[in-house]
Amino acid sequence: MNKKKVDIESIDLERMKDKVADLPGLIEYAHSVGSAIVKPEDKGKIKGTAIAAMHEQTDRQFRQLYEQMQTLAEQAKYLKKRVSISERIYLADMGFDPVYNKSYYLFQRENGEDVLTMVSPEEWGRSNPYKKFIAQVRLLSDHTWEIVRTEDESFNY
Repeated sequence: MNKKKVDIESIDLERMKDKVADLPGLIEYAHSVGSAIVKPEDKGKIKGTAIAAMHEQTDRQFRQLYEQMQTLAEQAKYLKKRVSISERIYLADMGFDPVYNKSYYLFQRENGEDVLTMVSPEEWGRSNPYKKFIAQVRLLSDHTWEIVRTEDESFNY
């Protein structure tokens, strides 16, 4: 083999320094013949994909917030209905002392007054002496009333 000798004295190190990268992995192009091919990216496509992903993520979060707001609104509506019926119960006629965790029935008389009974609409049947069934309720230990069912959920006779 014919070996060619390298003349070290003829190498200009200052000039060569401009042709060598300190961190070749960070340059934008292939730095040697055996390097991987580096193609310029379509920045518009990358941004478009990122924006679409961001919108999808935020839309999902907005849907979650909306569902949570609906749940809170339903809870507020139930609480408002519970307060209204509780006020009616405490103003109603009742000929007994209610017991905790027992069901009672709120009716409205022909004259518009409310009455709390231990007899359900089903037990009264057709002989129900009251004009309208309002709600089935249960007294809780904190003296609030839980609504079991209301007139719109009652049985029709």
